[in-house]
Amino acid sequence: MNKAYPSKRGGSTIQKQIKAGPTVVYPESDGEPIAETDRHRKLMTDFILMLEDHFKDANDVYVSGDLLIYYEEGNIYKSVAPDVFIVFGVSKKDRRTYRTWEEGQTPDLVLEVASPSTYRKDITEKKELYASILGVREYYIYDPYAEVQPHFQGYRLVNGVYEAIEFVDERLPSAVLGLELGEQDGTLSLYDPSRSEWVLPPKARIIQAEARAENAEAELVKALAALKRFQGKTDNN
Repeated sequence: MNKAYPSKRGGSTIQKQIKAGPTVVYPESDGEPIAETDRHRKLMTDFILMLEDHFKDANDVYVSGDLLIYYEEGNIYKSVAPDVFIVFGVSKKDRRTYRTWEEGQTPDLVLEVASPSTYRKDITEKKELYASILGVREYYIYDPYAEVQPHFQGYRLVNGVYEAIEFVDERLPSAVLGLELGEQDGTLSLYDPSRSEWVLPPKARIIQAEARAENAEAELVKALAALKRFQGKTDNN
């Protein structure tokens, strides 16, 4: 008697699961607050917006912040979420997380907005991670309340080791950005040496443009009034 055997077409469900392997779910949050204070949050937001605006015409520059960066495939515990970071050589697309093995690039610059509760980790554990594992070319630490000293410092990666960036005109020049990081009106900002001017956040730039437009309109009204008076005198003559 011939026995009937089940078809092996496509393999069994168990075989498929074995071949597929487990799916790793990379969390999108580390449970930490986005920012400790309003000043920290505003600085992070303004910096991200300034960098996005400055590189708006470059399709291969990605700017983000407080986004989990995973740097070891399959290990959900190997992650870090810099306050602000920028990557060259990748697309601008929105991301839920950043996975270095998929992107093929690690951050080129990181800014950590520090406080007394984060400073020790920023200057030791994260500094080592950014230098040795991620190869971040420039790393900046800034405390907006100046509660830790030095409250503003920058490092550049040289042969795998961070070397302190020297201040020039009270600013730290960034070779990565082509800009300078410095304090303006008591807060960290960006300075464009090619234009000899500070880079303004989009909102501040809009307010400035509106003020200039209002001044120009006021000057036009004055000019038209003066012209009308001149025409009046001409007609009387």
